[in-house]
Amino acid sequence: MDKLMDANIPSPARYHNTGIAAIALAAILWSTGGLFIKWISLPPISILTYRAFFAALLFLLVFRKKVLVLTPKILLVSLFYALLVGTFVFATKLTTAANAIFLQYTAPLYLIILEPWLFKYKLSLQNGLTAVFCMLGMGLFFLDEFSLGGLLGNLLALFSGVALAGMMLAQRNNPQHHHEASIFWGNVWVVIIGLAFTVNASYPTVNDWFMLSFLGFIQIGLGYMLFTFGLKRVSALESSLVAMLEPILNPVWVMIGFGEMPGFFSIVGAGIIIVALVFRTVYTSYVKI
Repeated sequence: MDKLMDANIPSPARYHNTGIAAIALAAILWSTGGLFIKWISLPPISILTYRAFFAALLFLLVFRKKVLVLTPKILLVSLFYALLVGTFVFATKLTTAANAIFLQYTAPLYLIILEPWLFKYKLSLQNGLTAVFCMLGMGLFFLDEFSLGGLLGNLLALFSGVALAGMMLAQRNNPQHHHEASIFWGNVWVVIIGLAFTVNASYPTVNDWFMLSFLGFIQIGLGYMLFTFGLKRVSALESSLVAMLEPILNPVWVMIGFGEMPGFFSIVGAGIIIVALVFRTVYTSYVKI
């Protein structure tokens, strides 16, 4: 009987591997956002509103009363989340998907700059070098964009990185059991704001409805659920590195399904940013300064 009971208890390795798989699948689901946003013929605000509605509905059905709580900390995180997804969708429509996702992933740069000021400690050498390389990579993205729309898209993508950094900072003081509520309310704010602009917009086609429901239920909803599940089973280092699948795969799906190729300087800039962030993540986890 004892052996039978032991067989039903997940081993530490299996527990850990399940977490890695969940985060990898979450990153893959998130990475599909760029392609579907490009495919859908609706304006960005309509995509945001419908996607947020489906995502909020899923969270409400799954977590029920747990997500209906609203505290000042949840409110702050949810507002940053709303800014994050809003600027990212607009950026994806205006510039290349590669630019939108990689410029969003410069969020650690803003944390590197803000944390010493907010928490009163010195900027470390590895953080300073990471900031320099990230800024170099960011600058290269703008060498490929000469249209007004492309430049605006890049600027919005940069702001989505700022919003992501703000969300990360706010989430630190937000209890883990309130993370789902933060995402739920963030989507609610998007729906409330977006409805005013969506009422008179063009109505989604059947294909649009399918893609919008995928974005809400699967890409955002299931993606965040899997990521939260995985975070409880792996280290912060592993989750950060595995989540890098999102910016890597996002432009790949868009290139395959939409035929959009990032520019040469954007590819180089993305490579510099990824290498800098991976190096910093690994270095700060294994080396004490």
